[in-house]
Parts: sequence; C-alpha cells; structure tokens
Amino acid sequence: MGKNLYKILGVNSKSTLDEIKSAYRDLVKKHHPDAGGDDEVILSINAAWEILRDPQKRKTYDQSINGDDLFTNEIQSRDLRNARASSIAKATQGMASANQQEVIQWFSKVFIPIDRLLGEIMNPFPKQLRCLSADPYDDSLMKVFCSYLEESQKRLKKIDFIYRSIPIPKFVQSLGLNLYQCLSQVEDAINELERYTMGYVDSYLNDGREMLREAKQKRKQLQAEKRRLKIS
Repeated sequence: MGKNLYKILGVNSKSTLDEIKSAYRDLVKKHHPDAGGDDEVILSINAAWEILRDPQKRKTYDQSINGDDLFTNEIQSRDLRNARASSIAKATQGMASANQQEVIQWFSKVFIPIDRLLGEIMNPFPKQLRCLSADPYDDSLMKVFCSYLEESQKRLKKIDFIYRSIPIPKFVQSLGLNLYQCLSQVEDAINELERYTMGYVDSYLNDGREMLREAKQKRKQLQAEKRRLKIS
C-alpha cells in the first residue's frame, strides 16, 4: 500500500488548497537536497503535491478505495525515470564522454527549451501589469491580460511535457529539482493571477506578482549554475 498523500505533506483531507500549498513549500525548504535533504523524500513530496494541487486528481484520489492508486502510479513513473538515470550513470562509470553527452542532451532537450518558455511567460508580465493597472475595470485591458494568462498556461503545459520527456542525469539532479521548484512557482503565480481576474481581489494579484518575482530570481540562479557547468 502506498503512502497517504496528506500525511506526506502533513495536512488532512479537509485542508484547503492554500493550506496544502503552504505545507508543501515548508517541506520543500526543509527537505530540499541543497539544504541537506534526501532526494527520495523530495520526490515523494513533489509527487504528492502534483496530485493534491489538481482538483480533479485530488477528487479521484479521495474517491479511490484506498487512495493509493493514483499516487502509486505517479511515484512509479518518477521512480522509473530515476532508475533509468541511475542505471545509465552506473553503466557509464569511467566513461566521462558518455556522461557528458547525457548531461548535454538534457540541457539541449529539456533545460534550454524550458528556460526559453519561462522567459516568454516572465518577461512580458511587467508590461502586461502596467497596462492593466491603467484601469483594471476596463474590459478591453482585462481581455488582453487574460489572453496573456491563457498563453502562459499553454506554455506551462508544454513545459510540463518537456520536463518529463527525459530523466534528469544524476550529475545535475539538484539543478533539475531546482528547476522543478521554479516551474511550480510560476504555475502557482499564473493561477493566482487568474483568480484575481475573476474577482479583483488584490491579495491574489500581489501574491502572483511576488511569486513571479521569486521565480525570476530562481531562473537567474539556474542560468548561473548552467554557466558554471560550462554547458553550451
């Protein structure tokens, strides 16, 4: 039987999405490998969050007999990718060129395309916000802002597909996990901004703007790490 998702995040089935999100972020800070945490623990936390953050997945999970099937499949999928990465690393021990090629492929096929898409989401935001701020209640301005959010959601779906397409090489696993955290924060930010457009609640706008600001800093750190590794 798999682990209970709610227990993994330290919440219960009655917890709100905001409460789950807060618990998730606290656990990420505590258990992230960069803070001395364990890779397997952070993968379990991320897998639980991916299900509980999605209303439909959470409903399916809650309605299941033992609540484990969906989570187990998610974990198995992640374990399979990580096992594949691990087996490749072992098979190429002492073969620096093979390991290097694996890392280069991951940056070429995953990191660089994702970084470009993130830029297409983050870079237009300040201008979009300035335009909307002129008159948030103007239908035409709001329509333009909503179109930006819709396009951002489409890019996030592309990003999610790309991120899952190739296992993270062991050599850059920490960077890959940091990239995942950045992606999650951008997705949360866009969701908060969409909530703002539905009811003009300033806290949603402020939260979304702050999340994007933090994600932008994380993106810069990821880019700096890539340069440090001298990956072209």
